[in-house]
Amino acid sequence: MKRTFVIPALLFLAASAIAQTTCAQSKNPVSTALRDILPGRQKNTVAAVEAMPAEKFSYKPSADQMTFGRLVVHMAETNNLLCGKAAAVPAPKVEEAKDTDSKDKLIVALKASFDFCSDALAKLRRSRNVSTPERCVAADRQEVRAMLPFVKL
Repeated sequence: MKRTFVIPALLFLAASAIAQTTCAQSKNPVSTALRDILPGRQKNTVAAVEAMPAEKFSYKPSADQMTFGRLVVHMAETNNLLCGKAAAVPAPKVEEAKDTDSKDKLIVALKASFDFCSDALAKLRRSRNVSTPERCVAADRQEVRAMLPFVKL
């Protein structure tokens, strides 16, 4: 009976200690997480788009879904929008990509959107000190909302 309570209690204490250490080490836990997540997402997303044959960019799994080309446009637009919102900087003024554009043009637009995200997130700074766990938990809502699409659930 005691063992049932001791193991979860030890795991909880260890997790709490790690969370406090991580938060204390980083003054910007949310923006740090975004910056840490972005390179992997960029690498995998761009590699997947590059691997798709150009003639398959018009592929639609069903009549109600986006074409692959439209999905690429959607990702580029969303990167620009969300990273701009998270960093409180205006999204770049770019020529609007269309799902009928060439594969090369869509890849350039996607890479440019990830480059904008990297630049925007590099400038992202929290305006208040988050050195205590309570403040770490109560992170800025704008940053948290902007981070949600990057989190793999």
